[in-house]
Amino acid sequence: MARRVKSRGEFKGGSQARVSMGEEKTKKVLDNSEQKAKYGAVVRWAMSPVLSNPAPGVSGRRPALQTALFPVHSTERRTELGPKAWTGSDLAPIVTGPGGSISGSPMPDCPPASPEERGAPRHAESRTRDAAARCGAVETAPLVGIARLAANSPCAATERTSSERPEYFLLPVRSILNRCDSKRVPFEWTINPYRGCEFACKYCYARYTHEYMELDGGEFEKKIFVKKDAAALLARDMRKYSYESRSSGGMYPEHIAIGTATDPYQPAEREHRVTRACLEELAKREGLSISLITKSNQIVRDIDLFKKIAERSELSLNITVTTLRPRLARLLEPRAPRPDLRLAAVKQLREAGLAVGVSACPLIPGMTDRDGELEAVAAAAKSAGAQWFFSNVLFLMPSSAKQFLPFVREKFPRLAKQYQEWYAKNGYAPEEYRRKVSLRVAKIRQEYGFVARPWEERTLRTKRSQLTLGWQAGETLLRAAG
Repeated sequence: MARRVKSRGEFKGGSQARVSMGEEKTKKVLDNSEQKAKYGAVVRWAMSPVLSNPAPGVSGRRPALQTALFPVHSTERRTELGPKAWTGSDLAPIVTGPGGSISGSPMPDCPPASPEERGAPRHAESRTRDAAARCGAVETAPLVGIARLAANSPCAATERTSSERPEYFLLPVRSILNRCDSKRVPFEWTINPYRGCEFACKYCYARYTHEYMELDGGEFEKKIFVKKDAAALLARDMRKYSYESRSSGGMYPEHIAIGTATDPYQPAEREHRVTRACLEELAKREGLSISLITKSNQIVRDIDLFKKIAERSELSLNITVTTLRPRLARLLEPRAPRPDLRLAAVKQLREAGLAVGVSACPLIPGMTDRDGELEAVAAAAKSAGAQWFFSNVLFLMPSSAKQFLPFVREKFPRLAKQYQEWYAKNGYAPEEYRRKVSLRVAKIRQEYGFVARPWEERTLRTKRSQLTLGWQAGETLLRAAG
């Protein structure tokens, strides 16, 4: 059979077809790679230090919302179920009347960056929402890590019947003792028995921790997550604890701070007793370094445990009092106990022989900083027996600013412009204002004879000791050199 020879046109057409098919195949491979990279970024972004197995039927992420300085909230109802359900008009409103890596994206349970460390202006949106939006997979990527666990957490039992109570959920976690990598804080470990806090402090910086669970910061006081099996987890976690902290050159044990991102004595503690379970476990050990901070007078319930811990370990307790004015306190800290009840708790703890101080954090510009007010808080703290006193200026993370700035505009309209100028692009008040407050606090501490906080004194001792060792080493070298 005679072999047919293709014409030049046929060769050209076939070549073009093969090129077209090749281009299409290459484009498909690139698209798949791009999609894989996007979803990989989402997974890396959303992962948390919680071990969990995939579960079927998990809902997707809620769409990211554009956040403005004074956001306008949508009235559209959501139809989601479980802990991530929308909590607008279907939940009775809150009654109106408060220490991971510090790289600009703080870890849960760890404080935010200091002004010197932050190195970047405020973002209009939370870092997590921005990351999801950039990946283009907000609506389709499955929830993972702590967000998936939170979405599937069962309801926790409660005997409270008030229509204004929050929703409680049982949250399975991998660890209750979490490491904090910030160089500016005086502790290596944190314990936060709950996620969320019913006290609903308008300024609370810890609202960002709910965003790790793909919940809005406004739900921080409406959805409270109770960490399961705290005592058993802490017993295991203490194997990670060291009695020779690197920060002190091995001179002192690592420090554990309780209540850095939630109040350990919020109302949930009356029923769930997670804080007490942790204290019972810590009381079994000796040689620890522990501190706890709260706004609640419920702390006196555990005086028996505090005394046991203090006999065998270093323990310091801190109670926050931002103002002595009850009406202002009710506005700023809607569900926290009254200031006089907190000061009464300070007195009772001191009478029990425990080391106690008062925190006036945060100092809120234009609200709690007027002449004589901070001094009055310090005087009341001293009268109650507080051994130390400290305060610093309000810091607003994006998730907190979303709640606090509209509150300022509504309740303190004369301050709205100032707050917009100070906090619109930055989470910190101007440096000059912060410097004046620092000098004011130093003067107060000197006037009322407050001692340094235990961790401050320990830091000073460490520095003095290291300096002495340095001189001794230098002298040894000089003698050896003849």
